[in-house]
Amino acid sequence: MRFEGVLSQWNDERGFGFIEPTQSGQEIFVHIKAFRQLAGRPQAGQAVSFEVETGPQGKKRAKNVEPVRTSYPAAQRERPLRSPAQWGTATLFAIPGFLVLYLVAILVWRPPAWLALVYVATSAFTFLTYALDKSAAVRGAWRTPESTLHFLALAGGWPGALLAQQFLRHKSTKAEFRSVFWGTVIMNVTAFLALCSPIGQPLWVAQ
Repeated sequence: MRFEGVLSQWNDERGFGFIEPTQSGQEIFVHIKAFRQLAGRPQAGQAVSFEVETGPQGKKRAKNVEPVRTSYPAAQRERPLRSPAQWGTATLFAIPGFLVLYLVAILVWRPPAWLALVYVATSAFTFLTYALDKSAAVRGAWRTPESTLHFLALAGGWPGALLAQQFLRHKSTKAEFRSVFWGTVIMNVTAFLALCSPIGQPLWVAQ
């Protein structure tokens, strides 16, 4: 069975990359030897069709890869069909909206100062984790589990994750991952409001 997708990452020096299936799902590893026809070197953003097989280590990889020559205009094949750098409405307003919410919470409930430090530190660590995971994906090294990325977002690192998704172009187009990610954002913000409100104040206000 053949699938279509976009070559989301390509390391020309080492001759491998990853294909993002058009119908979403996990990125598929692809080696230069898997291409049946090559009119020039593969490039990130190139539309391709491919089959899937299981590699020696039990992981899926692409085979019989062919460029999609007529499905998309040439200018569109030179970049991903869904640009990870394009800020959607939720993505664009999530961090500014949370900053406004935080300021309101300060005026109304006066949460502890360390709470802001937790968000800053966790976001910085999460951004670094995304950067290392993208580097590992390009090198074909060990990847950070998605569950770990979601846990960091839930713990308060979601602003850093959001910035990493946009500026590093990593984990920004996979529909399943994004759905779970936004779920962690909602849960974290809900927990933040509960902690700052009179209900949660006994947890941090000195008796």
